[in-house]
Amino acid sequence: MPSPPEDCLFCGLVAEGDHVHAADGFVAIRDKFPVAETHLLVLPRRHVDTFRDIDAFPDEEAGRMLRFVAETAAAAGLADYKVLVNVGAGGGQTIFHLHWHVLGGRFDQDKLAHVYARSLEPA
Repeated sequence: MPSPPEDCLFCGLVAEGDHVHAADGFVAIRDKFPVAETHLLVLPRRHVDTFRDIDAFPDEEAGRMLRFVAETAAAAGLADYKVLVNVGAGGGQTIFHLHWHVLGGRFDQDKLAHVYARSLEPA
């Protein structure tokens, strides 16, 4: 697997960010530009560009990642929530370090519409 870009924002946040939840191999942070009352990002500690590259994770690690997403939502007190992964520029991904959005509570419809509109633009 190629090494991460030196300027990967999420690699920096994994190393030195304000983690609201952490476990072996994964961290969660608050999204700097939330579109919901609760908007967390789940990041693997190791750099993988996008969900398209999920095979970079052994099955056991991929399973732990999914469990960590659910644990992060529970730790934030969410019973009902959305989990979103943007895959590739055409799918709305703007930072190429695999991450999961955990969204709960009230949504800011204007911000959410902007995110969806951006994801529908041609790559």
